Parts: sequence; C-alpha cells; structure tokens
Amino acid sequence: MKRKLFTIAALAAILLFSSVAFGQGGAKNGPDVMRDPEMEKDSLHNLEAARLYFKLKKAYVASLQRCEEILAGNPAFSKIDEVLYIAGKSNLFLSEGKGKQSPTLYKRGGANLQSATLTSDEFRSEARDYLSQLVNDYPQSKFKDEAMEDLKSLGGLKPKEGKR
Repeated sequence: MKRKLFTIAALAAILLFSSVAFGQGGAKNGPDVMRDPEMEKDSLHNLEAARLYFKLKKAYVASLQRCEEILAGNPAFSKIDEVLYIAGKSNLFLSEGKGKQSPTLYKRGGANLQSATLTSDEFRSEARDYLSQLVNDYPQSKFKDEAMEDLKSLGGLKPKEGKR
C-alpha cells in the first residue's frame, strides 16, 4: 500500500513540475514594446501608401519618401522591417533607373530642399544600408531572404553598427 501511495505521489509530482516547465515556453518575439496608437495608425497609413506606390504604381521616389517619413517619425513601428525592405528596394530600383518616376525627382532631405538628387552609386549605397539594417536588426523577418539576395549584388551585408 505504501509503495502504491509513493508511486502515485511521485507521478503527481512529476506531472505538476513538468506542466510548470512547459508553461514557461521561452520568449519568441522579444519583449513587448509600448507603442503610441496614433503613431502606429499614421505609420500604417504611410506604409499602405508606400506599398501602393511600390507595387502597383512603380513610383519608387514616392515609395521611398513615405518610408523615410515612417523611419524618421516612428522608428519603433511594428512593421519597420517591411519599411526597411521597401526603402531598400526602392533605392535599388532608382539606382537602376527603373520605375515610372525619374530618380532626379528624389531630393535628399525632402522635396522642399534645394539639394541635388543622389547618383546611382549613392542610391545603391542607401539600398545596402537599409537592407543590411533589415537583416541585422530583424533576422526573423519574412523579408530577410529577399534582402540577402539583393545584398549580394550590392557588395554584401554591412556589419551591424558598433561591430566594425
């Protein structure tokens, strides 16, 4: 009788402790980040516009400008990996003269400044910066593989800032 009671108690203890261990699970996405709902809403609107310009209209200058607005105003945006991807690809396409907008329409710092547009090599360098940031900072992103493929033609992945 004592043996049965001891066995039942041992099994109960094993079940109790194993369920506690499985419940601990391990973090998969990192800590939650507090985000301003209004900033998220505004950034999501800009991302939707950037997607439209990028995919449907092939307006890479407009797409890049929307992405830069998000990056400047809300760097903690929940979909920042997609923003980096679109910004990188837009720069790459502008360096190749693709799309329906001339690369000369893009002005560093925005359209209100009287600065010159970027050269093809500068667009390629910007593309490499954005795509490298995507791969380095968001290794679980669904855009990582495409970014890595594009980085091959841009001179490879840049090391993460501070690890040079």
